[in-house]
Amino acid sequence: MPHIIVEYAAPLADQYDFDALCKELVAAAMSTSAFETPEDIKVRMLPATHWYQEVENATFAHLTVRLLTGRTLAQKQEVTNAILRATSARLTDVGSISVDIKEIERDTYVKRVI
Repeated sequence: MPHIIVEYAAPLADQYDFDALCKELVAAAMSTSAFETPEDIKVRMLPATHWYQEVENATFAHLTVRLLTGRTLAQKQEVTNAILRATSARLTDVGSISVDIKEIERDTYVKRVI
């Protein structure tokens, strides 16, 4: 369980190695005190084919980290900063990179694994 969801301007996939970014995001998450095992971390990439922003470089990547409740504020800040550093190192010319955390309630989260 955590999920790292990357929404990005679709043309970026032609410029950057997103497979490598996925692996680097797992490594960045594991470099923090918030996660125990890399096998639990899921990364997905969601290209945006249409977007608008009135700036010169309107390319973007927005990362949402979804994780179960129970982490401290310091741990959540550690995660967002590590994820931002890893993404910025890979997506060097992207106009805007942002990271946010959304918590998932432990009492209502269910899943099925085969």
